[in-house]
Amino acid sequence: MLTLAKYSLGVGDRFAHQAKAQLKACVLAAEQGADVVPVWNKSHREHTTVGSQPGSVRAAADAAVRELGWNKPYHVDADHIRLETVDGFIASSDFFTIDVADSIGKSADAEHVWSFVKRHTELVGRLEIEGIERPLEITRIDVERTADKYLRAVEEAAGIYRRIVHAKGEGRFITEVSMDETDSPQTPPELLVILAAIADEGIAIQTIAPKFTGRFNKGVDYVGDLAQFEKEFAQDLAVIAYAVGRYAMPANLKLSVHSGSDKFSLYAPIRRALARSGAGLHIKTAGTTWLEEVIGLAEAGGEGLAVAKEIYAKAFEKRDALCAPYAAVIDIDAAKLPGSGEVQAWTSRQFVAALRHDPSCAEFNPHLRQLIHVGYKVAAQLGDRYLKLLEACEPTIAKNVTGNLYERHLKPLFVGLDGK
Repeated sequence: MLTLAKYSLGVGDRFAHQAKAQLKACVLAAEQGADVVPVWNKSHREHTTVGSQPGSVRAAADAAVRELGWNKPYHVDADHIRLETVDGFIASSDFFTIDVADSIGKSADAEHVWSFVKRHTELVGRLEIEGIERPLEITRIDVERTADKYLRAVEEAAGIYRRIVHAKGEGRFITEVSMDETDSPQTPPELLVILAAIADEGIAIQTIAPKFTGRFNKGVDYVGDLAQFEKEFAQDLAVIAYAVGRYAMPANLKLSVHSGSDKFSLYAPIRRALARSGAGLHIKTAGTTWLEEVIGLAEAGGEGLAVAKEIYAKAFEKRDALCAPYAAVIDIDAAKLPGSGEVQAWTSRQFVAALRHDPSCAEFNPHLRQLIHVGYKVAAQLGDRYLKLLEACEPTIAKNVTGNLYERHLKPLFVGLDGK
């Protein structure tokens, strides 16, 4: 069975030029004793936006691995895949993030709910789980309500999973189920019901992405109650450990944190929870690379800075259309966005200061950063002009991509975590 390592980092690369710089960050972590496996991910929406094909992610990852002599595992993730889009990713991917968010909350077949509750009488009553301070008190009505909310989503995941098994074979890929794009966080009893349902369907799940309290906006820090997040995260780890034993699920099943990049305030709580439990983690950091790419262009000056300004100007002009698909994961105050004329007059230093995620910098503008985050379509429309500029400015871009992933993501999360 293809098995995902204890710690893994989801890295995205909108334009397939930064795989080597991303992998270099994992090399630096490995040199410090932290083995973190890179998982290159790109969704159908991202491929459609930039006009690429799934095979380009595999090609870029393979080339980076060869060039840097990486001799540890690595994977390519068909991110947020659905039944209607999965076939195009079968050949090039060995990791599939199954997204069933649209089915959450749609009532399941009443007979399926009844059968589930009858089959899982162990879920009803007083349940003690190691790592959760107080026993869970779960009624039959609780189980019925949760099953009704999530069974259809789990059944949809099972259909996608079986489609992949038919094409690739059992045990030849890694499966994640994404449950994070819903209105409210799953409680420990709800997560336990979901995992029991996944086990019933025979899905060999290795990571699950639940919904957490707070805002996980793209490209900026977490907004919410840190103490509540830490409590929820630790409880989810405990529920997963319990479900692995109770339902014979894969032993390496672990949490996945989506939109995990730049959530700097969460890394200490996450690290503490991992240290206490000995659990693994998959964290997705896709969008941060695109932002570091633009920072690298701006730092390079000349044509690089000019194109960075052009990207902002066009994103500012088309901000409503660009923001619409990401409305649930961005918070942009239009009044705090500088006009394109003002940005046009900026120096390289000013542009970088506004965009780089450094909350201690008075010039940092999280609204501008989020707008550029969702504005990669503008760069895609520049075509070869943009891609050639990435090659011309590669040294400054690579420095930023590697430094950002290692210093601000891998190092605080994983380096020294296991006492190495």
